[in-house]
Amino acid sequence: MIYIKATLPYDEHLMSPLLVLVLRSLSLALLALFAASATYVLYFLIAHRISAHRSMLRNLPGPENVHWFNGNFVDVHEPDSTRLQEEWVQTYGHVLKFHTALGSPKLLAVDPVAIAYVLQNSDTFQKPDFLRFSLGILTGRGLLFVEGPQHKKQRKVMNPAFAPAQVRKFLSLFLEKSLELREIWVNLLSETTRKDGKLGLDAFKWLNKVTLDIIGLAGFNYSFDSLHSPDQKQNVLYGAIRSILASPRDFSFVLQLFFPMFRPIPTHRSRVLDRAFKEIRRVGSQLIQEKKTAVVAERNANGSGAVEKQDVRGHDLLSLLIKSNIAADMPESMRMSDEEILSQIPTFLLAGHETSSTAVAWTLFALSCHPTVQTKLRAELRTCPTDSPTMEQFNALPYLEGVVREALRLYAPVSATSRISMHDAEIPLQKPFTDRHGNLQSTVWVSKGDSVSIPIRLLNRSTAIWGEDANEFRPERWEDVPEAVNGLPSVYGHLVTFIAGAHACIGARFSVLEIKAILFTLVRAFEFEMALPAEDIVRRTLIVGRPVIASNPAAGPRLPLLVRLANLD
Repeated sequence: MIYIKATLPYDEHLMSPLLVLVLRSLSLALLALFAASATYVLYFLIAHRISAHRSMLRNLPGPENVHWFNGNFVDVHEPDSTRLQEEWVQTYGHVLKFHTALGSPKLLAVDPVAIAYVLQNSDTFQKPDFLRFSLGILTGRGLLFVEGPQHKKQRKVMNPAFAPAQVRKFLSLFLEKSLELREIWVNLLSETTRKDGKLGLDAFKWLNKVTLDIIGLAGFNYSFDSLHSPDQKQNVLYGAIRSILASPRDFSFVLQLFFPMFRPIPTHRSRVLDRAFKEIRRVGSQLIQEKKTAVVAERNANGSGAVEKQDVRGHDLLSLLIKSNIAADMPESMRMSDEEILSQIPTFLLAGHETSSTAVAWTLFALSCHPTVQTKLRAELRTCPTDSPTMEQFNALPYLEGVVREALRLYAPVSATSRISMHDAEIPLQKPFTDRHGNLQSTVWVSKGDSVSIPIRLLNRSTAIWGEDANEFRPERWEDVPEAVNGLPSVYGHLVTFIAGAHACIGARFSVLEIKAILFTLVRAFEFEMALPAEDIVRRTLIVGRPVIASNPAAGPRLPLLVRLANLD
């Protein structure tokens, strides 16, 4: 008590006994809280060190741990570390371990069989806590967040909404919005003051707007109209999405990311996110009630009063999801609650438009750096006699398919993801590796709690799989892909970009068709070139790897391009 009295920042003689008692109690409470927090952090760190020491990954080759907190990422953030990991693979081989935050070992296997095994065994290998936390605060607790039986239930209900027949119905919407963007750029070009007639613009900003308009209408029949609204007068839902993506990552975020005890503590970031999600939930709840009323009215109008899963039809993903959820042949135990349906809305909004806009942006970057590819693509696109092709006409454009696949291979929006082993497991390999003791191993063992990297970018760029030109943008490679490519776990085009297994991207078909529609419209109409040196455009990751100007990273995601009307000759 003497210590507390000596350190109190006030004079007790000038205060009432009751106030002194309150202040002393508060001081003791704060000290107790500090002691508990320090004990928790110490226990957490010790537990991590013990787990790392016991891990079976300790026998794998790899770089030595260089920092107790940052692991092997002292000079670079882990989300931006793919080039460093490429160097490790060259040095230590295709199976290795590295150390991530808090010195935890992590398996890195650039091996198709190993990664396929991990992705296909989703009960054994689940998203780690830190990744679920990151996804939860950005996209809500929808399909990207949940695991196990809850994930299987949500996926079962949502699958009919993303079936091929449903997705192709969105093609006209994709083209309609792409044509709106084209007309806006044509009008801006008519006002340019440049002597060469070119228009300088931030392509990423406009692509972000068009994909947001698309997911608003395709997802919920909700009009953002962000293409035609001034940046300072966008609607409240648009503002909520932007604030989520722009929310700062400070020390409090790092603390909450790795120490779950601190997550309930309110911070500036959490308050920004809470306000944004409150707005999304308000609009989302209203949309759900409107859709449910419409679905029930449609069902009653049909006379039978019942809908089977194969009868699910609709004009937007939310209506399709609701219809699938109440289908007569959907078991009651598999149906989603209104809260679960509501949780999909931020997932649709954020994951559904940010990944597509980023993919198109990197494709335009690649085309700007490779004018001969751009010219060849434009020539093919102009063989189509209409601005609004059918699905069959789209499928008759093989070079467009090759360009899209090549861009998604080289510039996958998500560079890597992670899984954590729920128990000790043996992972098979396509080819053996030599451990730290010089022994040849045909499998790799992981301990319960070990982290496993899903190295999307490394697999998509592996010279052992794709050939010596794996890091080059060459759409012609899709005319005759190497045999090794066939072993990659994939749901589209032999690419790991959308991963595979139970957690494969449910919107892969939607995204690919949307990307094609936007490219079809823009590349037919415009020629693109870099407004800055290509090396000044770098990748920065917040779940999705977006283009940033290296000389001005504080400006946020940007892709400055020069645009002019394409020669019609």
